Amino acid sequence: MSLIRKRRLTEQQQRRIQKQQQNRQEETDTSHDLEGLVVQHYGRQLEVEALSIPAQSPIPATAVAGEAAPFWKDIQLHSVWRCHTRTNLEQLVTGDRVKWQADPNTGLGIITAIQPRQSLLTRPDRYHKVKPVAANISLIVIVFAPLPEVAPGLLDRYLVACADAQIPALLLLNKIDLLQAQDPILTLLAQYQDLGYEVMQCQSSADLSALKQRLEGETVAFVGQSGVGKSSIINHIVPDALQKTNIISENSALGQHTTTSTRLIHFGEQGALIDSPGIREFGLWHLSADKVEQGFPDIAQHLGQCQFRNCTHLHEQRCGLKQAIADGKILARRLDSYLRLLDEIQLAQQKN
Repeated sequence: MSLIRKRRLTEQQQRRIQKQQQNRQEETDTSHDLEGLVVQHYGRQLEVEALSIPAQSPIPATAVAGEAAPFWKDIQLHSVWRCHTRTNLEQLVTGDRVKWQADPNTGLGIITAIQPRQSLLTRPDRYHKVKPVAANISLIVIVFAPLPEVAPGLLDRYLVACADAQIPALLLLNKIDLLQAQDPILTLLAQYQDLGYEVMQCQSSADLSALKQRLEGETVAFVGQSGVGKSSIINHIVPDALQKTNIISENSALGQHTTTSTRLIHFGEQGALIDSPGIREFGLWHLSADKVEQGFPDIAQHLGQCQFRNCTHLHEQRCGLKQAIADGKILARRLDSYLRLLDEIQLAQQKN
């Protein structure tokens, strides 16, 4: 079987292509651009909510006698349009603010530009490529529950991702009606609170007024294992969200994937909720060791206190981190999470 080699472009050819793309962009008529918000993502197509309307509305085509009336969709404020994107735009995600143009004759639109992002949440996909998840988020709610069994290492991964994206995090313990007396998960919650993280408890089928008040005015991304109740919480906060929910698999005790695309749901006057597909692992191999340290501030303040500069923090006699654990300043499980993430990064770098 013959192999087709990818043609390598010279710098001059690359500059010529970039110039052509820039010229096409400058030649595009932007006088009909509208303000929009990406509210759902479907691969190459997106749903965009109209945040502005034309100064002068287009006039529908006149129906011909004896023929069916031509299709027409009015451009109304907050109407939602299925849109394509121009090929020269970067990958768009739910939460992006965009410029777009509507075609009332087809009911479709095209996104012409993306507005600067205030924040971007990303994660590696199964092909080890960094994939954007949602944009312009002001708060990430990390949901966990007694069932499915909580994985502290996964919570630490989420917190590292929040630190990397520079987005505040709220740890939300759901399904508190399933808690047993002196449940270890309550100790876990208290540990994170002692570390300075914001924590809350709730029961998705009960009164969520305290949570609703906390989320008011925020653009919130819900993340967490499948089955912890993210969609159920959203359904109770925004009853018309119509998010699909599912039950925990009795055989595996793992959550069933119910949300298949990231969706933005308006909440209150200024807020919005974003539900992302449930994931059981959250790889951070693309981050540097310095980025991981930022996600472990309790550990970072004790780094550099070891006897040896290349200390592995595993078996050395005079390890500053081991001493901090002995002094009750660092949790042993947090150090285990930190070292595990560093190992993953080193392994990924060796493979690349």
